[in-house]
Amino acid sequence: MAAPEERDLTQEQTEKLLQFQDLTGIESMDQCRHTLEQHNWNIEAAVQDRLNEQEGVPSVFNPPPSRPLQVNTADHRIYSYVVSRPQPRGLLGWGYYLIMLPFRFTYYTILDIFRFALRFIRPDPRNRVTDPVGDIVSFMHSFEEKYGRAHPVFYLGTYSQVSHFLIPVWHVARDLAYLHSIYYAVAIKWQNSRLLFQALNDAKRELRFLLVYLHGDDHQDSDEFCRNTLCAPEVISLINTRMLFWACSTNKPEGYRVSQALRENTYPFLAMIMLKDRRMTVVGRLEGLIQPDDLINQLTFIMDANQTYLVSERLEREERNQTQVLRQQQDEAYLASLRADQEKERKKREERERKRRKEEEVQQQKLAEERRRRNLQEEKERKLECLPPEPSPDDPESVKIIFKLPNDSRVERRFHFSQSLTVIHDFLFSLKESPEKFQIEANFPRRVLPCLPSEEWPNPPTLQEAGLSHTEVLFVQDLTDE
Repeated sequence: MAAPEERDLTQEQTEKLLQFQDLTGIESMDQCRHTLEQHNWNIEAAVQDRLNEQEGVPSVFNPPPSRPLQVNTADHRIYSYVVSRPQPRGLLGWGYYLIMLPFRFTYYTILDIFRFALRFIRPDPRNRVTDPVGDIVSFMHSFEEKYGRAHPVFYLGTYSQVSHFLIPVWHVARDLAYLHSIYYAVAIKWQNSRLLFQALNDAKRELRFLLVYLHGDDHQDSDEFCRNTLCAPEVISLINTRMLFWACSTNKPEGYRVSQALRENTYPFLAMIMLKDRRMTVVGRLEGLIQPDDLINQLTFIMDANQTYLVSERLEREERNQTQVLRQQQDEAYLASLRADQEKERKKREERERKRRKEEEVQQQKLAEERRRRNLQEEKERKLECLPPEPSPDDPESVKIIFKLPNDSRVERRFHFSQSLTVIHDFLFSLKESPEKFQIEANFPRRVLPCLPSEEWPNPPTLQEAGLSHTEVLFVQDLTDE
């Protein structure tokens, strides 16, 4: 029983709806129906549009506002070449044909009825692809067992992967457009569609070319075609040098799915695929028992006839690549300029920081110098306050001392013989003109007076003990820089 949303559909539309859902993996039946209605129930175009959306290309029904709607206006036909079986010749030939005709008709009718009935008993095992690569390898081995190793090079990969390794060619389709998108042609179950997207994208990007061969094991012409045509040296040379060759038996699940997509009418069957109008497209179908020379002519004709499409696509890609390179160069130049500006700004910040630290250091030094001077001045004032009073000139125990300062000025003062040499030092230290550090020297004999405590003189001597006379001239030696 059909789903509620399928009630108003014809049987053909219902089949397309279910097939579209199976191919795309969309769970919503309403969405599947809406998509097919947008494409006027053209399942090939619907699948194409769906796959385009998956690879990031906007849908033809939702184009970006900045770009015009792109519509393929090419003639929707495909080059098809069918070789019919030769008619019987002579009375004997026609007699044999007429005698065998009822038997053939009965045989194939019964076989079709049996296969049709078998579908209701058990599903066709070919509908389940569990080992697609194994299907290809198995067909290749059976092919070599029957026809030998002299054959075109088989691509050992799934049909979904084959586009990833297509060999570039530059001589493909001109005036004949596609019948349907290769996306639909190679669409298998959704479990393999991700590989398909990647393969088709790679094929588009690399402008590659593919020849597909579907082998019908039960067909009467398959053996002769493989033995005499496909394995002919000139055919092998053409295929190996100008295209990639993919082949599989329709009795294998992988080959059966491709058969369901390409919908061949008879065997042997060959399909030529290329990038055309930005779509991977079947551009040629060759069906029937074709001879080697005829096959070469047909393949060469298809390739030579479609060259303009490939050239146009290559030019567009070169232009896009140049634009991309230019944009990349502009971005790199911008980043280089940005890095240069950032480097300049960093150096400016570092210079400002260095100046700030230097100013802080200078300011700290100034503050430290001011504190030192202030402490020095306070110390001078304290020393001055602590000095004993100056003896009178009449005091017989007094000593008159004349000090010669480093700035050549002279200072005179009286001291008592009993006072320590420390008093002389404190007096000179309290003077504004005296250096911060100094020593006092006497001339006769020349010596340095021990005015401050030391290891030799823990307690500095008195003036009398130092051997000073009533009148002395002492020299102040500046030690500040030492």
